[in-house]
Amino acid sequence: MQNENGENVDMYIPRKCSWTNRLIRAKDHGSVQINVANVDPVTGLYTGETTPFCLSGYVRDKSEGDMALTALVESNDKKAAVSQE
Repeated sequence: MQNENGENVDMYIPRKCSWTNRLIRAKDHGSVQINVANVDPVTGLYTGETTPFCLSGYVRDKSEGDMALTALVESNDKKAAVSQE
């Protein structure tokens, strides 16, 4: 919910898993949010920006967290390369 100034006033804003698109509940203590650094493709230096990826406890419980994060980062990297061309 937003007030008249357009600011969020909700106490809790749920996240979605980046891999399964499931809502991450407040009681899901196995979920993580990992911020991956954006790197300049020419110089290889950190640009100061990050891309957040959320993984639910379900994905981590099935031992698919590493595979999911790797696939998400690779797909994000391909999208960034296409947008720069």
